Amino acid sequence: MGTKLVERLRQRNERYIALHLRFEPDMLAFTGCYYGGGEKEINDMAKLRKQWKNIPHRNPEKARRNGRCPLTPEEVGLMLRALGYGSDTYLYVASGEIYGGETALAPLKQMFPNFFTKDTLSTKDELRPFSAYSSRLAAIDFVVCDQSDVFVTNNNGNMARMLSGRRRYFGHKRTIRPNAKKLKTLFASRQNMTFEVFKAKLKRYQKGFMGDPMEMRPGRGQFFENPSACICKKSNRV
Repeated sequence: MGTKLVERLRQRNERYIALHLRFEPDMLAFTGCYYGGGEKEINDMAKLRKQWKNIPHRNPEKARRNGRCPLTPEEVGLMLRALGYGSDTYLYVASGEIYGGETALAPLKQMFPNFFTKDTLSTKDELRPFSAYSSRLAAIDFVVCDQSDVFVTNNNGNMARMLSGRRRYFGHKRTIRPNAKKLKTLFASRQNMTFEVFKAKLKRYQKGFMGDPMEMRPGRGQFFENPSACICKKSNRV
């Protein structure tokens, strides 16, 4: 099914970006982040956090300061536009239920009208065998993300790290990771600068997070994220 979705994307456009958005309610509740939704958001997150035993209390401001909070859909869109991806870019979004629904997604869709998900690329009948199993739906997203020309991760979870390692090992394909610690302050002050200044600062902050071939030092990170010991150096000898 994942391969079918890749083929349908390629029929529309030769290249596409895949974004692992990770802005689901359970993700936000687990990280302890706060996005300005007032009492409703606080109550929603408190209810969700009850499903985990012994989960530590997290300070939302500290979590965001330490880069543990996913960017909002709008922030991801602004990052991609600042990095040079225009409105004609084809964007596949791998995600479950987004907290805030279509309202939260609206700015991202406005910036990238060629917006696709597994639901928009398939029929209900096609997805029915998978729809009762979250792991199977995630597996479909995994395949589409793995085959993308550029993969953008919005968190440092296992799926994102596995994809990053796979793409690094099998011939190297770009994986962009937001520098969330630095971008936090930039997004907070973006109304006080022109987009050109914002773009220049964002590009500077993203150095080392753009998925360049030698960006990750050998031995850094977990093995499945950085399998450097199994990547052979090319030889000049015939």
